[in-house]
Amino acid sequence: MVVKENHILELSNLTKKLGDQILVDDLSFSLRKGEIYGFLGPNGSGKTTTLRMISGLVFPTSGEIKVHGYSVAKEQQQAISYTGSIIENPTFYLNLTAEQNLKLSGALSDSKICSERINEVLDIVKLNEVKKKKVKSFSLGMKQRLGLANALLCQPALILLDEPTNGVDPVGLREMKRLIKHLAKEEQITFLISSHMLREIEDLCDRAAIIQNGQLIENGKVSALLKKYKADNLEDVFFCAVEEAEK
Repeated sequence: MVVKENHILELSNLTKKLGDQILVDDLSFSLRKGEIYGFLGPNGSGKTTTLRMISGLVFPTSGEIKVHGYSVAKEQQQAISYTGSIIENPTFYLNLTAEQNLKLSGALSDSKICSERINEVLDIVKLNEVKKKKVKSFSLGMKQRLGLANALLCQPALILLDEPTNGVDPVGLREMKRLIKHLAKEEQITFLISSHMLREIEDLCDRAAIIQNGQLIENGKVSALLKKYKADNLEDVFFCAVEEAEK
C-alpha cells in the first residue's frame, strides 16, 4: 500500500449529521508520518466526534477517512490496525494490575500481543517498575501513560489523543510531552491531539487546525499561524480565528 505523499491520515469532505444538527461539516486535512498535529476548537465544535469517526467508533454521514492508505469505511480492519487512541479518559479495570490490563487488551485485539511487547510498551512509558501494582493506586498521570502504553500495543502508525493532559499535574504533564515528542521523532508515529491546553499544544505541535461549529477555520504550521495573526502565542491565534469565524 503506497501512502499518498507520506500521508498517514487523510480526511476528505468529512461530514457528520445527527438529525438536523451538523456536528462535523465538510472537514478536510491530512497528517504526515511522524507529525504532531494539534486539533483545536471550542467545546461542541466537533473535535471528539471527528476522533471517534477516525477510530471507527462513529460512522460519518458522508466523506472519506483513510489511515495509512486504507479506507476506514471500506477497509476498517486494516485501517484501524494502524491506529491507537485515547478517546476521552482511558478506562481500565482498577483492581487489576497495569500488566494484567494490557494483557487483557492484547487478548481482545485482532493482533497477537506477546508478553515481550507488553513489557516493551510499559518500559517506553516508564511504568515497568509498577506493572504489578493495581491501577487503582495510580495517579491520573500514570493512568494516562498506561493509556498511551495500551495505544502502543499494536505498533500503530497513528495515535489519537483526546485531552491527554487534562487534569494531569506538572510532573505528569512534562513526562507525557516528553513521551509524545520521543515517539514522534524516534518511532515516526503520527499524533493527532485534541486539547484545550493551548500553550502545551504550541510547545508540542508541528501544525495545528482550528475548527468552529464543525468547520475548519484555520490550518497550518504553528509558526505560520503566529505570524499570520501577529500573535505571541497559539492561544491568541485561537481566539482571533474563532472571533473572525463568528463575524
